[in-house]
Amino acid sequence: METPKDKRTKEYKDWIKAQQEAESTGLGDAIEKVTKATGIKKVVDYVFDKAGKDCNCDKRKEALNKIRLHRKPVRCFTEDQYNQWTAFKESKTANVTKEWQRKVMIPIYAQLFATQLKVMNCCIKQFINDIDRVYEQYQ
Repeated sequence: METPKDKRTKEYKDWIKAQQEAESTGLGDAIEKVTKATGIKKVVDYVFDKAGKDCNCDKRKEALNKIRLHRKPVRCFTEDQYNQWTAFKESKTANVTKEWQRKVMIPIYAQLFATQLKVMNCCIKQFINDIDRVYEQYQ
């Protein structure tokens, strides 16, 4: 599909949406692109088709897509952020409050992963895991 010239049109917005959907969403998509480009996928499909079995590639891809790929470099904690996260880890708070989220977690995540977040309505556990991965590098 050709790039629409006028950015104000519905065509352009639909084109942008299609481009974003075509991009990799995780590690599973990245691996699939490599295996397709190298011909490994064709060989695996052929072997498993001959054996009459399922290679479970789609299940594996889905599981690997849950691993987030950070294309931007991960930044370091500031001393204050590190101390706040240490306090959080030591408190072992199972339920993260919205107030704590707003004041502590969002700024830490935004700074570490060079992104602008305002609200985290879902996937809080994933955000915690992402921050933990950086935190563990300090241990």
